[in-house]
Amino acid sequence: MSSLALTHARFQLIETLRMPMALIGSAFFPAASMIFFVVPFIGSNPLYATTATASMVTFVVMSSNLFQYGIGVAEDRAQPWDPYARTLPAGAAPRFLGRILAGLTLMILSLIPVVVIAAVATKATVTPGQFVAALGVTVLSAVPFTLMGLAIGYSLPTKAAVVLAQVLFLPLAFGGGLMTGPGNAPGFIETIAPYLPTGAAVRLMWAAVGDFPVQPASVAALLAWTVAFAGVAGWAYRRDEGRRFS
Repeated sequence: MSSLALTHARFQLIETLRMPMALIGSAFFPAASMIFFVVPFIGSNPLYATTATASMVTFVVMSSNLFQYGIGVAEDRAQPWDPYARTLPAGAAPRFLGRILAGLTLMILSLIPVVVIAAVATKATVTPGQFVAALGVTVLSAVPFTLMGLAIGYSLPTKAAVVLAQVLFLPLAFGGGLMTGPGNAPGFIETIAPYLPTGAAVRLMWAAVGDFPVQPASVAALLAWTVAFAGVAGWAYRRDEGRRFS
């Protein structure tokens, strides 16, 4: 299964890199935000620069997975290759694993500009332990957004998936407090953010790179969203498979 999964991952990566605008798009907004807002205004403050970088990392995790899986899966379902691949004896597991490996690779590539800008143009700083913790939170927080994207991609046709992904994009970013630092969002944002997947993820990221306390409510919310998205994604996949092959 591992070799099949790697083959599927390579296929997904080649297909995406043939149209690099998708990768550029997921990395552009966070990198531009770092250049135009973080670097000139708070780049000289180590604390603010570090938390802002953590927020932009979470932004990339959310946006890259939401669009890669939400729109990418819907587009794949519209192609003749997808129903054919489902009839192959290897089953769905290698394709799922390959898609996830490709998505993680593209997410990491999208994160590089943000991290480089923070390292060379701001005074953001982390210890080796904090860096490792941030990597762990990045992988952990990618799970619910991957499942969210899969739920959208398997539930909706391409045009509807594009619209829903775009509609969710900014509300999740602003509602989760990704555009502000800890405690600096408007009151109603501070109230709802810990319970949104973006807000829960960024609070874990802030805790990983600084002194922000881990909030049990945010951890519980992130786990709850993960379970909920997993249920919807599984249901959507089974429904799509039943429609095509029953």
